Amino acid sequence: MTLFANQSRDALRATYREAWRKWRERVPMPALEAQIAEVIAAHPEYQPLLQSDTALQQDFAAQDGRDNPFLHMGLHLALHEQLSTDRPPGIAAIHRRLVASAASEHAAEHRMLEVLADVLWEAQRTGRAAEDAAYLERLRRL
Repeated sequence: MTLFANQSRDALRATYREAWRKWRERVPMPALEAQIAEVIAAHPEYQPLLQSDTALQQDFAAQDGRDNPFLHMGLHLALHEQLSTDRPPGIAAIHRRLVASAASEHAAEHRMLEVLADVLWEAQRTGRAAEDAAYLERLRRL
């Protein structure tokens, strides 16, 4: 989602917070904000964070054993974009298969997110682009 590409951490977090405010107040919003709000709605554990004045300033360091809720929700949004466009080709079919055997669509997405996060981390660590074929193969093994 290139909309987020040039946003600072604070601006990105403010976008999440604003989408959640609009959702709660039933205010019309653009499609992307609605997608963000739907992801937040699926994560009740993150909702109080987005209603806190200090939430936007918190650090979520992996070495502290804390998950970064904004990263997690961003991965959901990235996966939703992949599924809506079936890019890389075949990901939508893998998703359908996983949903059919999972407790919920959300649970299936979480399995896929683990792979996506690993692939992105490896690409960042090595300085190379993530390879679609390797990504899809790892997803197929789920």
